[in-house]
Amino acid sequence: MDTGEKLINWYLNNHRSLPWRETKNPYKIWLSEIILQQTRIEQGLDYYLNFVNTFPNVGKLANASEDQVLKMWQGLGYYSRARNLHFTAKHVENNLNGRFPDNYTDLIKLKGIGPYTAAAISSFAFNEPRAVVDGNVVRVLSRVYDEATPANSSAGKKIFQELADKTLHEAKPGLYNQAIMELGSQVCKPSSPKCNECPWNDRCLSLKRKNWTDRPVKIKSKPPKERIIDYVVLETNNELIFRKRTQNDIWKGLHDFDSIENVNEPSPSYLKTEILKKHPHLSISEQSIAPEREYSHILSHQKIQARFWRWKTDGEINENSIYLKVQKDEMDRVAVPRLVHKYLEDTFSI
Repeated sequence: MDTGEKLINWYLNNHRSLPWRETKNPYKIWLSEIILQQTRIEQGLDYYLNFVNTFPNVGKLANASEDQVLKMWQGLGYYSRARNLHFTAKHVENNLNGRFPDNYTDLIKLKGIGPYTAAAISSFAFNEPRAVVDGNVVRVLSRVYDEATPANSSAGKKIFQELADKTLHEAKPGLYNQAIMELGSQVCKPSSPKCNECPWNDRCLSLKRKNWTDRPVKIKSKPPKERIIDYVVLETNNELIFRKRTQNDIWKGLHDFDSIENVNEPSPSYLKTEILKKHPHLSISEQSIAPEREYSHILSHQKIQARFWRWKTDGEINENSIYLKVQKDEMDRVAVPRLVHKYLEDTFSI
């Protein structure tokens, strides 16, 4: 039995039952792959089921509003994935007659679909012989071949794609791709791998050389950028004033509050001056002299220190602006970052 068949047989006897593995529907496979980028299966499963139940086909997703999609995505992070998901759904529905391309070359042209996702969809849905390369696959291959080239370097990405292509089972590419990813996830773990359970332990060079803890090699990433954000939560008797984020920055398309950044200890008078520049028709009727709450929030490349000041206001906002008043009993309908949701949860028990 060749090594590919051996891995597939292991997979058939040991894999986890997951809904996207039980379908050849490219829409559902695409949806699962986008959700599972940068997301653990345990967290992504409920999101996947919610999306499939709410949007059972690409047309339903295409016709949803961006706010609805972002609200359903809330808590998953990396919100550009949700915006790209919605954009691509509209493109497939409106320009491709609601049908996903059936090959890697056309799939990779779609927004939000890179080499891994295109290979996954084309092999899982259409059995096209394209090898997937994700973190699990890199870990397996780096140990099996004892490959020391940094996996996150340009040279490393090229080498690991070549190794994946070399080992791919041409006749059963979809099944093989699922198998090697499952092997990395369940057996060839980052620490404490279950080498005695691995169907490839007889060919693993790192196991023989006892250097598996050094594989894969990665170039250290830069330290996260630090940001200080002072949010001013403007409140009427029954409403909060939210702001929609429209800049090319974190959380684009989501809602938060007016803010200033990177001022170490802003005075209340300074904050008031800055806020009233944006809202000349509002007046501050009650102003705190200290933040109501403070949080630290870690993103992939940023570390945020956030302070929330809550002030009572009177007056009106421009209804056509990026600001909107939301009734307090309807706040849970607004798509917000996890940081803002934490504040609302702690303060208003939404």
